[in-house]
Amino acid sequence: MLWVKTFHIVFIASWFAGLFYLPRIFVNLAMVAPDSAAERERLLLMARKLYRFMTLLAVPALGLGLWLWLGYGIGRGPGNGWLHAKLAVVVLLVLYHGLCGYVLRAFLHGRNRRSHVWYRWFNEVPVLLMVAAVALVVIKPF
Repeated sequence: MLWVKTFHIVFIASWFAGLFYLPRIFVNLAMVAPDSAAERERLLLMARKLYRFMTLLAVPALGLGLWLWLGYGIGRGPGNGWLHAKLAVVVLLVLYHGLCGYVLRAFLHGRNRRSHVWYRWFNEVPVLLMVAAVALVVIKPF
C-alpha cells in the first residue's frame, strides 16, 4: 500500500501543478491584444495541451485515492468525518477541473467575457482547496 500512496501523492502533486498553471494561462489570454493572433494561438495551444495532460494526471490520482480508501478502510466508523470533508474537497477539485475545460472552450471559440483580474482570483481557488485537503488529511480535525 505504500507504493499506492506514493504514486497517489505524485499524481496529485502533478495534477495540482496543472490546476495552478492553467488559470495563469487564462490570465495571459485575457490580456492578449486583439491584434495579436500569434500570441493568442500560442497560448491556446499551451492551454489545450496542459488541460489534456492534467486530465491524464487526474485519472490515476483519483483512482489511486479510491484504492487507498477501499484498501485501508478509511472512513468507516466514528472519528472519520475528516475523510468525508476531504471527499467534498475532491469533488470541488473535479468540478474546478471541469470548469477550467469550460473556460478553455470559451477562449477557443472567442466567447471569453471575463477580465484578467477575474482570472487572477479564479487562479487562487485550487490553492485554497489544496490547503483544505492537506489540513484535513494531516490534522484530521473531526
